[in-house]
Amino acid sequence: MSTLAELLLIDPFPAPIDTRLKTLFTTHQFTTPQELSTIAPRIRGVATGGGSGLPRAILDSLPNLEIISVNGVGTDQIDLNEAKKRNIRVTTTLGTLTDDVADMALSLLLATLRNTVKNDSFVRSGQWGAIQPPLARTVRGRKVGIVGFGNIGQAIAHRVSAFGVELAYFNSRQQPESPIRFEPNLFALAEWADVLILAVSGGPRSAGMINADILKALGPDGVLINIARGTVVDEDALLDALQLGTIAGAGLDVFQNEPAINPLFLTLQNTVLQAHQASATLETRSAMGNLMVDNLIAHFEGKPLLTPIL
Repeated sequence: MSTLAELLLIDPFPAPIDTRLKTLFTTHQFTTPQELSTIAPRIRGVATGGGSGLPRAILDSLPNLEIISVNGVGTDQIDLNEAKKRNIRVTTTLGTLTDDVADMALSLLLATLRNTVKNDSFVRSGQWGAIQPPLARTVRGRKVGIVGFGNIGQAIAHRVSAFGVELAYFNSRQQPESPIRFEPNLFALAEWADVLILAVSGGPRSAGMINADILKALGPDGVLINIARGTVVDEDALLDALQLGTIAGAGLDVFQNEPAINPLFLTLQNTVLQAHQASATLETRSAMGNLMVDNLIAHFEGKPLLTPIL
């Protein structure tokens, strides 16, 4: 592998990953399109995050791009059709973050139903003893619907099944190896469920699939958990549902326009909010970053990619 292969870094990366990239490649951190124009013909690879992807305007400006290595599993911000047309390889870090993302879904479920965040604030406020906090809701016996049943959705099902819940899932295709009930109609799943957990991939196919009708079907005792993508949910409909009591609450790790999220979310007491932290552990982020680099190395050494999408 030539150490002179030049990469464009869309996102900043943790110091050990950044050092590894700079040791193996000539790297350029993206700043502005104007600055990029002077080096664009030399760029052969891109390292980026799942949330940032590679905007089409930047993709179009890189005539000799060979590979896009994603530090994450999301490819909704990459024009895969254009990449395929230009024979640009695309890789992700599939498999490294499944467990931590599934853990976050369970954490949000427990925090939302058991009032964990509210009770923390209650204790810190000094009110304990003077008054009692409201009772929470149990997880046991809930009907849990999972939207998206790939690796992460199945890992969520495995975890939440330990709580004695009923499970069903909606997916683009049935997973015949799973004993869990397949529900091919999203509205019917929402109408049946007490909790709806979103683990579906982002992109045009899933954009806005959780709309006002689905939220109404989930009902006034229902809870929405989203560890997928903010684009999966119609946020105006969700905010209305949370304000009006159409649903009981939501645990959200992802949003549209993050990190500049709709400020109305900050005013709602029936939400638990996270800053897109599902894969944000030292162990997983290290594994993700190293796999991103390993895919780049494999490409420039002419070896098979470890986790190719294209």
